[in-house]
Formats: sequence, structure tokens, C-alpha cells
Amino acid sequence: MIRINLALFISLVTWGSLPGAQTPNIVIFLVDDMGWGDLGCYGNEIIQSPHLDKFATEGIRFTQCYSACGVCSPSRSSILTGRTPYRNGVWRWIPGGHSCHLRESEITLPELLRERGYDTCHVGKWHLNGHFNSDKQPQPDDHGYNHWMATQNNAAPNHKNPTNFVLNGKPMGKLEGFSAPLVAQEGVRWLKEVRNRKKPFLLSVWTHEPHLPIESAEEFMKPYAGINDEGIRQHHGNITQLDHAFGIVMRGLDKLGLRDDTIVFFTSDNGPEGRGTNGRTRGSTGGLRGRKRDSHEGGIRVAGLVRWPGKIMPGSVSDVPVIGSDIFSTVLDITNIPLPADRTIDGVSMVPAFDDKPLKRSIPLFWRTHIAPANSHAALRIGDWKLVSNKSFDKFQLYEIQKDWKEEHDLAAEKEEKLEEMKKVFFKVLEGIEKEGPSEWWKNEPVRKKKPRKKKTAPSK
Repeated sequence: MIRINLALFISLVTWGSLPGAQTPNIVIFLVDDMGWGDLGCYGNEIIQSPHLDKFATEGIRFTQCYSACGVCSPSRSSILTGRTPYRNGVWRWIPGGHSCHLRESEITLPELLRERGYDTCHVGKWHLNGHFNSDKQPQPDDHGYNHWMATQNNAAPNHKNPTNFVLNGKPMGKLEGFSAPLVAQEGVRWLKEVRNRKKPFLLSVWTHEPHLPIESAEEFMKPYAGINDEGIRQHHGNITQLDHAFGIVMRGLDKLGLRDDTIVFFTSDNGPEGRGTNGRTRGSTGGLRGRKRDSHEGGIRVAGLVRWPGKIMPGSVSDVPVIGSDIFSTVLDITNIPLPADRTIDGVSMVPAFDDKPLKRSIPLFWRTHIAPANSHAALRIGDWKLVSNKSFDKFQLYEIQKDWKEEHDLAAEKEEKLEEMKKVFFKVLEGIEKEGPSEWWKNEPVRKKKPRKKKTAPSK
């Protein structure tokens, strides 16, 4: 249910008739490993995220926004293709040198927008191939980006002074500064100096923060100086650091007079890393069950904010479920570009949800994470009902998620008829995905041997 300030509503009663072109600029700001409860606008009372908190008052905040998977690469692939990960082939997180990649046969959002006359740019983490900046696999420019500054996976050696960025195929060497602000600055530089100003644009800004290895600037850790735990200071500072980067991009849009003609999406690729009890992986699920990798809510429910001046009422809050793959269909809907007709598109346009209307899905929300805990490997949601499956697909949990958002009450034994109904749909969706996706990639995945941990030696006295 959408809640808005009455004065804002009165001032926007004619919002639907305001001029808003069929070719608005698009910004997709994606963060890495940020929990559903890591921002002030999602209830965090400690972390300072002023730019995102303000942004949340300027558009719509979704309380049931999901990533398409509990880990990174698959979620990213779904944003670009509108297709659930096992269907589009990016079924796992991709280590360097791995054969898994986003295939050139996939039709991506930047490709379709570029055909429609958009200029396109990607800055930040890529993580959609194992052979990065190589002819062996497609790179960002092969998927529709005219300009790109990226890393294969994480910033190295960490977020401070990274050395592994590549700009349009050329290694950049050591950069001075911190990853998220550096990425944001390059995005704004592209807006100012590089893009074709006669064209609308797509700008993807995908930060590394708050993914490990975390390193935060002192200025962003200052608000947490009173906290004794260095890991918490680093993590919270990392959220404030990415919030600062988000502010850089928003100010850039304002200074260039682009605010009113631009729709901005903000979300995360999955839930928070680790157990949240030690080190720098201290992200919050906001009370949800599970964390990154999990198909329980804590692994897949994430922040979801959208601003579209003149089209979305400022201060809106919606509990309509949306997912990362919906961004693809939403942008195509807005720009009047037909969905690809030769393949299954899992995402739907979330435009009705901008006005508090439910979304009609021919394919239910579905998740499958290859490295999820064995008892929560996959999940399916229809309406308020959520089915959670184990890895063997022979044991199931059932939750009425709107009432039981913490997933504390398994109703599988109590609601046998509903359970069987959900299982029937689950197997139908699963079968369709496995038939269409490159199943040989995961069925023939070689078992990777774990490197033995080095024994810690006692310090010399």
C-alpha cells in the first residue's frame, strides 16, 4: 500500500499529464552485498546514508524488492536480460578464469537501448565473465556499452587505491581514492565530457561496496568513532562511502540539468555477507531470515528505490513485490521497446507498481542459488505464499510471507493443499528453466578442490 504526504499528493494531482518523454535517461545504481536493513530509510538507526534517505523521499521505496538470486553474478545477469539466472546461463558467481559468462546470444538492455538511439555507459563491477578483458568471452562493449570502466569482480587489493580497473579495454593501473567514489566520478565525467548529448543515455553504476575486501575512508568512518569494534566502523563507513558516491551521481545529474528527464533505479545484488557477528561483514537483514547465498528472505530481499520526476509521486512507499529482472521489462515498457519475442522473459514491467497497482506475472518469482544452504536452495513466490525447497527438491517449507516475513512459521504440514499447489508450479517453472538454459554448464561443472587453509603459526616470543 502506497503512503504519501497529502500536500505532495495535492501538488501532483496532474502528475500523469506532465511532459515525460518516451526516451527518458536511465540510471541503474547497483550496490554489492548490502542488506535490506543497512540504510536509514529502511530502518537502520546507526548507519548514516543521507543521500539515499533523501532520494527515498523523492520517489518510491519498495519494502518487498528482491534480487534475482542470493549471489552476485546471477543477479546482475537478470538485470541486464530480464531472465532468471539459470535461464540466461549465469547460474553461479563467476571466479576468474571460469567458463561461465553472459552469452552473446542473450539480448541485453543496453543493446536494445543502443538500437533505439541511446548512448550507453557502464562503470564499476562487471562480474559477468570469467575471462575479463579478453577475447575469450564477451566484454561490456559486446553487451551494448559504448563506454566502460570496470573490474572482473572485486576491487583489488581492496576499495582503497584499486589497481585492477580497465577503461575501454586498457588497464588503468593504480587509482588514487576509494572505489565507489572513483566509479561515480567516472560516470559523471562520462556524462559531462564523453556522451553524445544529442542522445538519451543509459548509465549503469555498479559499486563494489560493501563487498569484501572492505576499506573505508576515514571521513566516512568518523560518524562511528564511538564504536569500539573496528569491523563495524569499517562496514558502516563503507555504506556511508557508497552513499556519498550515490550523491556524486545525483549532483552530477542536477548540475547538468538532467534530473527531470531521468529515471533512477537503486538496488543491491543480494543480501549481506557473513554472519554479521565479526570482521567487516556486518550488514543487517533488518530481521529477515538468512543472509547472502540463501533463498530465505535475508539473502534475496534488498533495498529498492526508484525516482522518476513527474511520474512517481515523491514519498511513495509500496509493498508490491518487485525483482531485479523487472528493471529490464520496466525500461522497455517506458521506452516503448517491445520485449524480445523469441525467448522467455521472467521480469515484468513494474510501472503499475509505481501507482500502487499489483503486477501480473505469467511466471512466478523464482530463485535458485547454487551455493545456498542445502535446505533453502530454491524458492518460489506466488502472491503472499512462498515455497522454499532443499537442494534435492524433495523437502519443502511453506510460508505466508506477508504475515510471516521473518519466515518463522513453516505451514507445510498444516496447509497440505496449498503446499501441493505450490510444488506443482515450482516444478513446472524449474523444468522450463532447465530446458531453456545451458544446463550442460551446471550439470558438467567440475568439482573444485578447496585449497587447504594455512595453519596459523604462533607468534615468536
